[in-house]
Amino acid sequence: MKETLVYSLQELPLVVQKLKQLLKGYSVLTLVGSLGAGKTTLVKELLKEWGVKDRVTSPTFTYMNQYENQEGKSFYHFDLYRIKTLHDFMQAGFQDYLYQPNSIAIIEWPEAIMPLLTKKACHVELMYQDDPTKRAIVINTDE
Repeated sequence: MKETLVYSLQELPLVVQKLKQLLKGYSVLTLVGSLGAGKTTLVKELLKEWGVKDRVTSPTFTYMNQYENQEGKSFYHFDLYRIKTLHDFMQAGFQDYLYQPNSIAIIEWPEAIMPLLTKKACHVELMYQDDPTKRAIVINTDE
């Protein structure tokens, strides 16, 4: 299934609610888009919607941050901007965090590891629009 939504920052909570519903049954969420397109902002809002109380930050230099909500669900937030190869990802042992029970891996800049994401993955692309107050999100699920 493929769906495109155009939204403003004020409408982001509505987009997140829709995305959360679509992600039921999925273990991986990938996010692609230009620098500043809103990937981390989307992650922050999504984790808030899932009940994560911790401060959500970009794992740019740590590669991964782990969060948990009150129901015990784990969220592994990856920023792979500096990981250039699948080998680098595997060497770091990050593949162990993919497809864990009761968890979702949220991956910004997933291009290097796409061969690992063969099942239960929802792919999202964020794009700028002509109107600087708007963004578009293309949601592609493997159904």
